[in-house]
Amino acid sequence: MARSPSYWLLKSEPDVFSFADLKARPRRREPWDGVRNYQARNFMRDKMQAGDLGLFYHSNCKPPGVAGVLEIVREAYPDPTQFDPLSDYHDPKSDPDNPRWLMVDVGWHADFEHFVPLDTLRASKGLEEMRILQRGNRLSITPLTKREFDLVCKLGGVKR
Repeated sequence: MARSPSYWLLKSEPDVFSFADLKARPRRREPWDGVRNYQARNFMRDKMQAGDLGLFYHSNCKPPGVAGVLEIVREAYPDPTQFDPLSDYHDPKSDPDNPRWLMVDVGWHADFEHFVPLDTLRASKGLEEMRILQRGNRLSITPLTKREFDLVCKLGGVKR
């Protein structure tokens, strides 16, 4: 029996890697590397599966918000940047025989007709419990309910 997809919000700073960058990649796919938070890592390791959908959120910019829809196209595997001393994401304590950090591959799924800013998310009925809107939430990956995902897609002009 096939499982229902899960839904996610994945944050990236657009000057580092944007939704447009994802769309421009060959085959519109890219490794989602550099995650260095245990809870976000655990979401990737324990919950994310190929076929899950996510919202691509631009953070640390003006305005922050959701730029489009991505798909998880490869499940969690070791992030090689943890072993690269020249990488910003190098972790000298990570053991190649028991890697500490993982990544997934994401793929472009759908464009939004228009960007959905954080202020619009905050003002939208039905999104009050969305983790990105909770005080103190700094996770780069958070789960969404199907309802939250569908509401944000509707705000962006994508019909679900």
